[in-house]
Amino acid sequence: MQIAMYSHHPDLALEKFDEIDRRIHEALGGGEPKGMVHHSVTGAGRGVTVYEIWESEEDFRAFGEVLLPIIAEMGLGPGPPVISPVYRLVQDARR
Repeated sequence: MQIAMYSHHPDLALEKFDEIDRRIHEALGGGEPKGMVHHSVTGAGRGVTVYEIWESEEDFRAFGEVLLPIIAEMGLGPGPPVISPVYRLVQDARR
């Protein structure tokens, strides 16, 4: 079952988020995490909100094994994610 994940990090600067993202892609060999359907980020200056859709909670948890050591190494906490089942997902038909 697909899940949606939302997390808000009010003290995270976009520049630091970009560094986390770079390290994740490096750890994954340049690819995307298995099972990630959608990833979007909002933020202005300081404060970042992440929205993701995953094929399963297992895929999301497996990604955590890559993410959590990276953010710990950078001195950040994970921020509690909000996870819920996806009832409906509509992709942008204009693409």
